[in-house]
Amino acid sequence: MTTQRTSGRRKQAFAAAVAVAALLTTAACGGGGDDEGSSTSAAGFDAANEKVAQASLAKKGGTLKFGGAQDADFWDTTRGYYGFMWNFARYYSRTLVTNNAAPGEAGAETTPDLATGLAKVTDDGKTYTYTLRDGITWEDGKPITSKDVKYGIERVWAQDVLAGGPTYLKDVLDPKGEYKGPYKDTSADKLGLKAIDTPDDKTIVFHLPEANSDFEDMLSLVSASPVRQDKDTKAKYTLHPFSSGPYKFQSYTPGKDLTLVRNTEWKQASDPVRKAYPDKITVQFFSDANQLDQRLINGDIDLDINQTGMSPQGRTTALKEHKANLDNPTTGYVRYAVFPQSVAPFDNIECRKAVIYGADHVSLQTARGGPIAGGDIGTNMLPPFLPGGEGQKYDPYEISGKNKSGSEALAKEALKACGEPDGFKTTIAVRNNKPAEVATAQSLQASLKKIGITTEIDQYDGSQTSGIIGSPENVKKKGYGIIIMGWGADFPSVQGFGLPLWDSKYISDTANNNYALIKDKTIDGLFDSYVTTLDDADKAKIATDINHKVMEGAYYLPFTFEKTINWRSDNLANVYTSAGTNGTYDFVNIALKDPKK
Repeated sequence: MTTQRTSGRRKQAFAAAVAVAALLTTAACGGGGDDEGSSTSAAGFDAANEKVAQASLAKKGGTLKFGGAQDADFWDTTRGYYGFMWNFARYYSRTLVTNNAAPGEAGAETTPDLATGLAKVTDDGKTYTYTLRDGITWEDGKPITSKDVKYGIERVWAQDVLAGGPTYLKDVLDPKGEYKGPYKDTSADKLGLKAIDTPDDKTIVFHLPEANSDFEDMLSLVSASPVRQDKDTKAKYTLHPFSSGPYKFQSYTPGKDLTLVRNTEWKQASDPVRKAYPDKITVQFFSDANQLDQRLINGDIDLDINQTGMSPQGRTTALKEHKANLDNPTTGYVRYAVFPQSVAPFDNIECRKAVIYGADHVSLQTARGGPIAGGDIGTNMLPPFLPGGEGQKYDPYEISGKNKSGSEALAKEALKACGEPDGFKTTIAVRNNKPAEVATAQSLQASLKKIGITTEIDQYDGSQTSGIIGSPENVKKKGYGIIIMGWGADFPSVQGFGLPLWDSKYISDTANNNYALIKDKTIDGLFDSYVTTLDDADKAKIATDINHKVMEGAYYLPFTFEKTINWRSDNLANVYTSAGTNGTYDFVNIALKDPKK
């Protein structure tokens, strides 16, 4: 997911597995400390980091108040790719299976949602069968059927109308691209995708042309949500998705605010995942991240929907004066710069290496927030806690070693090798609503100047990512030789993290995430081998090999294996960070201690 996508993307994201630094506690244990019994005080520093804070104080009712410095890319379940959108979407959308509502590593486990159980897998891993629960309904009370699930998944094929979200299901179920999507479907019911059968309203069967060991993880993504045909408004669906969850849209003004209210047709007995504590959920969007942080500190807002950490100014104040309101999780995100090969001279590997060697990696880490609020210096592109990840043990450019402050000699040697001995000019693209990203762009600009690379920083609207840096044509036109970004896994594997970034099949005209435009037959072949490999050890070995090939190509300059400082208000209960949400707070069952506040 991008980062949310960053902010996730993808990306704000369901299930990168994060290391558990503390023993998980049960919900009954809470996570507080001496002030656990108070309904007005915070739980304590790191009290919700991979464990549940103040679960016993959770009350029904009240308004849960989110704030954010960035709106979602889309609220349409087919199109959304920011990690926080996937997290928030569980309030109004259900899937056959989803990530477990639990802290730490347990949150990355897949659990039944609309389905009565996990898949019955037959035919050597190529057939998945699910039965739907009783009592599952839409917001108007009509039953959710297997055909609704099928239709929602079919919308992924309508990339000409609904681009933006993950396309794993399309690529796995229809690798030859034979189905044209529901809007071009000539069958009377618009349910012509042959890879999915719906023999009755309660049964849905998936037929994979080839086995894929991560398929059930793909079905846990929000893009596998049901959509009812008569409520599908196509490109406008993002403005008012039709609810299958405990909350429904009351109002939404893009870039300003969003309000969810209870879906009175939702039945607790039909939903093993959601507790639906608040009566109302609001989101207010701010153009200034510092203003958002101040509102959090003032107690006007309960938590940050973007979950990318507090900005430097707010973080400094919070650490000094409100430490009990903070958690410091390791996330599943890698923060980085990427070099589009369509922009000269980054079509030359030596010019890409010059930037990697010329960068001051300690300065970049500091710009991200330092070791505590930014994370460990990133040395490669696979999150350490994914299978096959090696953390700083794999450091081909000695980024955390002798070159951590940059190597002018190696950078100039690379510049000479790429035919630019005197340096060159390029543009750094960075989202304008991400202060830490702007700070890393400025840090990179300063260190590159020392080796003769002159850069201009172009700040763009972060909510328009898919059409700005997601358009290879626009990237080339604007001369974006360096793009500042971040990424978290869509699900906990190299396929769930790296496929959209590194496989040539994922290069697209819009909403592209393979910003480097990598077309490497070896990398493509390793992914092809991975998806049909069932042995966990063999999958991890392939993941390691893919990461090595990516780093050998010098397509990326990693900044950090991310850590963040996240705020939770005094009034929050039943709050925890989860591997299922890339180490951020899992929104789905957060409650208020005092619903009247």
